[in-house]
Amino acid sequence: MSGSSEFSFVPGTKVGVVGLGKMGWHFAMRLHNAGAEVFIHSRTRDKASDLEAIGLTYCKTPQDLARNINSGFIVICVTDTPAIEQVICGDQGLLLAMHTDTLVIDMGTTQVMNTRVLAGRVDHVGAGYLDAPVSGGAIGAEQGSLSIMVGGDESDFHRAMPLFNVLGENINHVGPLGAGQIAKTANQMIVAMTIDAVAEALTLAAKAGADPAKVRNALLGGFADSRILELHGQRMVDRNFEPGARATVQLKDVKQAMELAEHYSLRLSGLETAMDLWQGMVDDGLGELDQAGFIRAVEEKNQTKG
Repeated sequence: MSGSSEFSFVPGTKVGVVGLGKMGWHFAMRLHNAGAEVFIHSRTRDKASDLEAIGLTYCKTPQDLARNINSGFIVICVTDTPAIEQVICGDQGLLLAMHTDTLVIDMGTTQVMNTRVLAGRVDHVGAGYLDAPVSGGAIGAEQGSLSIMVGGDESDFHRAMPLFNVLGENINHVGPLGAGQIAKTANQMIVAMTIDAVAEALTLAAKAGADPAKVRNALLGGFADSRILELHGQRMVDRNFEPGARATVQLKDVKQAMELAEHYSLRLSGLETAMDLWQGMVDDGLGELDQAGFIRAVEEKNQTKG
């Protein structure tokens, strides 16, 4: 289901945003611009300063934020599974002050089994829970063009559609709790393996005497075309490795995919290879580069330079 004008965002709706990184900051800004009354929390107070200056309300803890939300929404966009567990269940977590009828929406990338446990804890206090990870990066978050993969009760999904319409364009209810994270796991598997394919292909092109930029242009629109070739391929050609999404985050997502595969006793050779390659990139000290910096790892293994 794509965004639809059937669902309207009610001005003054209370929304909490926990996590003000590259994604969460833009979520808070877009929701504020759409007319929501936005409460924000970040472990790093400085990240909130620009938002506070335009009228968003900073809360010192997730617990303080939960007190303000009543029957509104709490969007969580934090780094990993331990971080969201701390936000919800910690000694200053949301559960200590969460109102019944609040709808919690996890828009980060969280382990599937942990998602179901956290949803149960939230349900126990009478609140709702959706797992709604996204694809599209910081640019998509800024533009409101994200793909949003949602797991949870269908009535909660429809309740959250006005909010999702502010943040994304390709919005899909994938299935019950955890299904959104399963879809995101599939997404990250494809991203990890495709970045490797693009990096190796451009490295081979350069070594064999062709201009990687021209090879990339020639492939666009054919069967090898992809958003990875379009965006990350351009960054590889430009040698622009300023992080949009760091390699360490990609490695975390690949590890979560491995854990899910192992839970279901699956051997996925492409995923296992991706795990080794991304771990190698981080081990080689390149983990703070953008995902496109993977081409550096390929080059260093072959002692070549772009």
